[in-house]
Amino acid sequence: MILLRNLAFYLAFYGGSIFVTAAAFATRNRDQRVFRACVHAWSRMHRWCARVLLGAPVRVEGAAPNEAVLYAVKHESFFEAIDTLTQFHLPAVLAKAELFRIPGWGKAARAYGLIEVDREAGAKALMAMMREAKAAIAAGRPLVIFPEGTRVPHGETRTLQAGFAGLYKVLGLPVIPVAVDSGPTYHRWLKRSRPITYRFAEAIPPGLPREAIEARVTEAINALNR
Repeated sequence: MILLRNLAFYLAFYGGSIFVTAAAFATRNRDQRVFRACVHAWSRMHRWCARVLLGAPVRVEGAAPNEAVLYAVKHESFFEAIDTLTQFHLPAVLAKAELFRIPGWGKAARAYGLIEVDREAGAKALMAMMREAKAAIAAGRPLVIFPEGTRVPHGETRTLQAGFAGLYKVLGLPVIPVAVDSGPTYHRWLKRSRPITYRFAEAIPPGLPREAIEARVTEAINALNR
C-alpha cells in the first residue's frame, strides 16, 4: 500500500506541477496577482496530494498572530519548504543563495518575493537582504526563516546560523518559533502515511541578547524533535 501511495503522490504532484509551474512562468512578468495565485495553487496541490494520496494530513497546534513577525521554522524535509506558501499568508521567505542560481526557479523566486541569503557575501549583500526584509514587513508580509540554514534530520539539534540573530536584532520584530516534525513522514524517496504537525510557540519579544534568543528559539523549534 505504501508503494502505491507513493506512486500516486509522485505522479499527481509532479505531473500537476508541470502545468501549474508553466502557468506561473508565463504570468510572472505580466500579472503579479495571477502569478502568485499559481504559486499558491501549486503549494495547496502539494498539501492535498500529501493528505489524500500519501495519508499525511497537516495538524496545526497553536495560532499565528495577525501582525508583523519573524517566523523561525524548523526544517526537516522539503515538505515545509513547499508548504510554507500554504501555511502562511504571502510569506517573504529567506532562502539560501544557491537556490536562486537554479535556472528558471531563481527568477520565479525573486518574482514572488523570496529574499536571498548569501552567507559568503559581504556587507553589501547583507544590507540588500535587510532592505528587502524591511520592505516585505512594510508591505504587510510575514518573514519566514529556517534558522538552522539547512535540512536537519528528525531527532537532531543544530546550532542556529549567525544571520538569524543579526536579523532579529536589526528588524526589532517578535519571533514566533515553529516546530515541524515532517522528517519521519517526508523521506527523500519513500514517504510514509503519518501526520505532519506544526506547533506555533508563544511570541518571543524583540531586544533579547543573542544567547537568549538563540537558546529560546532552538528549544522551541525542537519541541517535536522526539
